[in-house]
Amino acid sequence: MGLTQHLLLILAACALDALVGDPVYRLHPIRVLGVWTLACERWLFALGFDGRLGGVLLWAATVGGALGSWWLVHAGLTLLHPWLAFVWDLFIAYSLLCARDLLNQGRRVLLALDDLPLARRELQMLVSRDTETLPRAGVVRATIESLSENLTDGVLTPLWALCLFGLPGLILVKVVSNLDSMVGYQNARYARFGWAGARSDDLVHWLPARLSVLVIMLAAALLRLHPRLALSAALRDHAMLPSPNSGWSEAACAGALRVRLVGPIWHQGRLVNEAYMGEPEWPAELDAEDLRRALLLVLVACLIALAVGLALAPLRSLMPW
Repeated sequence: MGLTQHLLLILAACALDALVGDPVYRLHPIRVLGVWTLACERWLFALGFDGRLGGVLLWAATVGGALGSWWLVHAGLTLLHPWLAFVWDLFIAYSLLCARDLLNQGRRVLLALDDLPLARRELQMLVSRDTETLPRAGVVRATIESLSENLTDGVLTPLWALCLFGLPGLILVKVVSNLDSMVGYQNARYARFGWAGARSDDLVHWLPARLSVLVIMLAAALLRLHPRLALSAALRDHAMLPSPNSGWSEAACAGALRVRLVGPIWHQGRLVNEAYMGEPEWPAELDAEDLRRALLLVLVACLIALAVGLALAPLRSLMPW
C-alpha cells in the first residue's frame, strides 16, 4: 500500500468513526473475535492447557486467526479489484477505532446527570465498579476516570498502530486488548492462563501511555487549562493504579482539569480504594461542568493524536508488509 492510499485509509476510517460511530450488530469484528477467543479458551481448557502454555497458545490462535482472516479476504478481493480490498481494509479499520463511542458514552452520562439512577446505569457501560450507590460527584469522577484511562488503550494505541504499522498493527493491538479484557484477570482461573494476554497488553500500551501525557498537556494548553499540573500530576500519581499504563493519562487529566479523581471505589460490595488522585486542595465534589471540560479535553487530545499519527504515517513505508 502506497503512502497516499495509507493516508486515505487513516482519514477515511477516522471520518467514518467520527460521523457514524460504531453500531452494535451481531457480526461486528470485535464480537466475532470474542466468540473465537471464547471457543479457543474452552477447547484449550478441555485439553488441559489451563496454564501459561495454554495462554500462549490462546494468544497465538487469536492473533493468528484475526490476522489470517483479514489477509485471506484482502488477498481474495485484491484478485477481483484492488479497490474492493481497500473497502475491506477500510471496514476493518473503521470497526476497530472507537473514539466517537468513548466520547458518546461520556456524553450520555453527562445528559443523564439530573436523573441519578439513569446516570449510574449509563456509567455501567464504562466501568466495572459498583455504581448503584454512587453519589452525583462519584458518577462524574468515575466517568472522567474512564474517559482518561481509555484515551490510551481505546484511542492512542490503536490509532498510532494503524498509522505506523498499517492494518496488521491495528488488528494486533485490538486482539491483544480484547484478550486482556477477557482473560487478563488475577483470579484462580486466569492468573496463569491470562498471563500472555495481560503482559502483551502492558507491552503494546507502554509507550503510548507515557506519550499520552504530552498529548494531554498540549490539549490542556490549547484549552487554557493546566498543562504544567498535568505533567506534575502524571509524574507523581501515575503509580496509584495497579496497571503500569492506565495511571499516566488518568493522572494527567486530573492535573489538566485540576480536580481530584479516584477516591472511594467499591467492587462487588468490597471497598478496594479510598485514596484520591491529585492535590488535597483540588476539588473532588465534581459536577456537570467538570465532565464537560473533560469531554472537551479528551476530544482535543484525540484530534492531536490524529495529527501526530498522520505525521508518523510515512514511516509505514519502512515496514515489510
